[in-house]
Amino acid sequence: AQESKSSKDFYNLVVREHVSVLNQTPTAFWAFDQVDEKERKPLDLKTIIFGGEKLQLERLGGWCQRHSLENVKMVNMYGITETTVHVTYKEITKENIFSERESNIGKPLGNLGVYLLDEKQRLLPAGVVGEIAVYGAGVTKGYRNKSELTEQKFIQHKQTGKRLYLSGDLAY
Repeated sequence: AQESKSSKDFYNLVVREHVSVLNQTPTAFWAFDQVDEKERKPLDLKTIIFGGEKLQLERLGGWCQRHSLENVKMVNMYGITETTVHVTYKEITKENIFSERESNIGKPLGNLGVYLLDEKQRLLPAGVVGEIAVYGAGVTKGYRNKSELTEQKFIQHKQTGKRLYLSGDLAY
């Protein structure tokens, strides 16, 4: 649609259609936020979901000054295609926005779990940086017609006995 090519047209579509849930990458939201800063029209948004790239919390400060988080829930989702898109969920608070420097990806969704592994695929304790490894019902069986890549990224973990997907992403 034409609205997807223009941030202002998209913003006006959200206003006109009384959109209540917005699911965007942070980059797309920054463009939406810039239009909102100028237009300041009443929005019916109840939930804003971020995903697809790292969220920079400090960039949400202007939005929070114009809109109450009591009326709009903001959620940061981390996920990857190999795990049926979303893995974790974190509701963002005003305190997160104004006091945290890093993007918190939250806790795993109900049918998934996350471990952090070192370079030898050993489990790491909380607070230590490691590779995100995902397990559970949402993890796909592998890559179609790419058995070698499947063997590299989907492993049977010796310590836990679980089948894990190695994301390549780092977290703590």
